Amino acid sequence: MALLALLLSWSLPTSALTQQQALTVAQGDTDTRITAISTLIATPDAQTLPYLQALLDDRARLTPDGRVVLTTATGSVTDAATGAPVDLPSSSLEEVLLNNRLRSELDGALAALKLSSADPTERRAAARALMDAGADLSRVPLLDRAIANEPDSATKAALALARAAALSASPEVAHRLEAAERLGQSRSPETQQLLNQRLAEEQDPAVKRVLQRSLRSVEDALAWGERLSAVFTGISLGSILLLVALGLAITYGLMGVINMAHGELMMIGAYATYLVQVAFRQWLPPAWFDGYLVAAIPAAFLTSALVGAALERTVLRWLYGRPLETLLATWGLSLALMQSVRSLFGAQNVAVESPSWLGGSVSLLPGLSLPMNRVAIILFALAVLAGMALLIARTRLGLFVRAVTQNRPIAACMGVPTARVDTYAFALGSGLAGLAGCALSQVGNVGPDLGQSYIVDAFMVVVLGGVGQLAGTVLAALGLGLANKALEGVMGAVLAKIAVLLFIIVFIQKRPQGLFAMKGREA
Repeated sequence: MALLALLLSWSLPTSALTQQQALTVAQGDTDTRITAISTLIATPDAQTLPYLQALLDDRARLTPDGRVVLTTATGSVTDAATGAPVDLPSSSLEEVLLNNRLRSELDGALAALKLSSADPTERRAAARALMDAGADLSRVPLLDRAIANEPDSATKAALALARAAALSASPEVAHRLEAAERLGQSRSPETQQLLNQRLAEEQDPAVKRVLQRSLRSVEDALAWGERLSAVFTGISLGSILLLVALGLAITYGLMGVINMAHGELMMIGAYATYLVQVAFRQWLPPAWFDGYLVAAIPAAFLTSALVGAALERTVLRWLYGRPLETLLATWGLSLALMQSVRSLFGAQNVAVESPSWLGGSVSLLPGLSLPMNRVAIILFALAVLAGMALLIARTRLGLFVRAVTQNRPIAACMGVPTARVDTYAFALGSGLAGLAGCALSQVGNVGPDLGQSYIVDAFMVVVLGGVGQLAGTVLAALGLGLANKALEGVMGAVLAKIAVLLFIIVFIQKRPQGLFAMKGREA
């Protein structure tokens, strides 16, 4: 009724939807049905919007006696014109068929009717939908009335763009010039498509010049959005590589252990996240589900850290100083961990659902949309990095780790429990791998082979940044992420990966110590 009241306030002629009008929209040739839709939105009543929405949702049906009815999810049937219940079996009803052209027309018609919504956001969305619908002179009077009655400035600007799109096919040159000038203020791909279409059909030289100028303006704006989107994607990939490589910077960079099971420790963190999700879903109220990720972060860290500590105490402690043996041993451990997970959870991927607060995206510019889960991972990587830096530089454990790394015999002589420090350091690196797995569960599949996709990249980050150098790890991760995404746009994903690998090989040949070399006694 609010829709009807607002339409009346615009002084639109109104009339009740009749069965004949509903039938004309529901069957016949496409042009006749489109004309009938235009007539309906010019003289709407309270049943017009539900009827058109039902058509678009494939809930409109034809009765044997030639009437149009609407079905509901509960199986009931109502008259399309009056909304009154109709006692007819569903088996006797015939489906109303729609082609793509009719669906597009219905989308535009529904958007036009939603211009009367009390919510400015919904009116703005309706204006954008009409803008995307393109040229249609029949919508100009409706848009003029909407602009005259619109109190919100942002919505009024969107309506003005929709009016310009509708006017772009006007037979009058002045109208086409006005539309072409106004469309240049838009910054959407749909406007670019519309301008290209109008430019191909336009015959007047003056209008063509304005269309070309507007098209260049829109293309420049979209190009900036695409460039910034590529930069964000590279930073997002770099933050994931940073999370993966931080744990390896401890186990390989500080302890000299070539840990081929690092990827499987990430996988354990991802599966710990999955189990916490299952526990929240089965044993806690549904309203608590969105908080499962907060509980999963420490669970992933502790689970991977405990597994890492067990591996260090039982296998790796006997192999320090023998890189080849640690490589072979950890490779065997990685196979054992993968098979254990397959036995427990199966070979198929498990479903990890992101909380609702990580859903959706933030649109900053046309062509630049930032997914919330990627933004959260970037912030999480920065937080983990800050925690790592504080732990290594400001805590007793960090002091012991640095002492053992620089000179193990002297540290032992000074009373540092080197065997215990090795266990703590390896557990810390393993726990960081678990945090990486927790983060990766929000953007990719969780399965037994999760770690295999990142282990090579993680080693490249650590070696390129410099063994044992956190600053080098950060720069290498971001650099590799940005380089990968920049090259993907030029040569494709596979060739980009090969090019980055070749660059790292050449770089290490020229500078074996990486970006940041050890200094003093550490060297």
